[in-house]
Amino acid sequence: MNPIKSTLCIAALLIGAQAFSQEIEDKKGIVAKNAQLVKVQDGFEFTEGPAVNRFGDVYFTDQPNNRIHKWNAISNEVSVFKEDAGRSNGMYFMLDGTLVTCADNKNELWAFDTDGNPEVWITAFKGKKLNGPNDLWIRPKGGIYFTDPLYARPYWEGRGEESEQDGQNVYFLSADRTELFKVADDLVKPNGIVGTPDSKYLFVSDIGAKKTYKYEVREDGYLINKTLFCEMGSDGMAIDDRGNVYLTGDGVTVFNRNGEQIAHIPVPAKWTANVVFGALDRKTLFITAMDAVYTLQMKTRGVW
Repeated sequence: MNPIKSTLCIAALLIGAQAFSQEIEDKKGIVAKNAQLVKVQDGFEFTEGPAVNRFGDVYFTDQPNNRIHKWNAISNEVSVFKEDAGRSNGMYFMLDGTLVTCADNKNELWAFDTDGNPEVWITAFKGKKLNGPNDLWIRPKGGIYFTDPLYARPYWEGRGEESEQDGQNVYFLSADRTELFKVADDLVKPNGIVGTPDSKYLFVSDIGAKKTYKYEVREDGYLINKTLFCEMGSDGMAIDDRGNVYLTGDGVTVFNRNGEQIAHIPVPAKWTANVVFGALDRKTLFITAMDAVYTLQMKTRGVW
């Protein structure tokens, strides 16, 4: 469908949705003119892990209820994609339509085909349980980066609250899935993660230290030249075509490529967990926040 037609369809469907006219701080004109935050649907327990497929549809999790939902970018309807989803948290789509998820139920990495059939990709690191894969980014050149903080879950069975690993780390899984190795081991509690479309840089939020760092990405997957990007941590993260980085927690806070804050989008929720650009033109900011999901029309375009 034509991207302009797609955007008009979405706008028409949102007329009956609940809009919020809270003032948006926008120093660089990244939000569409007269755009308002719109609640798409509520009634969830805790939404997380939004991931966009090639058609612009956004899949997100309701982790306590162990479901993955799908937001249709054309109809604006939300449906259940998968029950018994491994308590999936962060998610990301591969180009072939495979949905890779951080399956928190047993601290694994899963992959779902387009019919929702799961396959377990990672169960441990060096024979020991991971803390709980939380968020991930798939490098366009191949390979998966994921964060592994420790958030003890009440549904874990057969293990306590202590980590089997030597810390809370960031890992890289090679494209052929034959190598899994640690790429960052000096963070307090790594959480949100996103990379640039040219595969040159990776941003990792250390939510425990309330900081976000920028790394250079080597061809072999290892990270070098860690630098402080901004003095703010984040749950989930996104990046747009201008190189702006979107951090979550208290609404959505946007930093330019130099780490300077340029926008803040208030959201009527105690916590915003994650964010992604959806719709066919990638100009719909899709936000997961506690028991609801929201959208906001943007001038900037997401990269995927």
